[in-house]
Amino acid sequence: MAQKVTVALEDDLDGGPADETVRFEFDGTDYEIDLRAMNARAFRKKLAPFIEHARKASRGPARRTARTWAGRQRSGEVRAWAKERGIAVSARGRIPASVSEQYQAAAKGR
Repeated sequence: MAQKVTVALEDDLDGGPADETVRFEFDGTDYEIDLRAMNARAFRKKLAPFIEHARKASRGPARRTARTWAGRQRSGEVRAWAKERGIAVSARGRIPASVSEQYQAAAKGR
């Protein structure tokens, strides 16, 4: 059996049918609003004087860096250490800070 899904956008200002979703960012928060063409033009027109005098900001440094081989190896060592001591740690994902702290304390005591 075939299904057909239709998504109808509703203008968030006036409740009529919307033509597009406008995405923007303000004060560090991302927003999106569904607007019909007339309201989208009005939105852009009102922002135009501010954009004209603004400068483009850089995106800044990437938030996530690639994991290194040494980091993966250390995670494996921490997991093995925890398992030997009966401390529950998942096989994947982040290692709880409390477990990492215990591991570091034990490594310093050697």
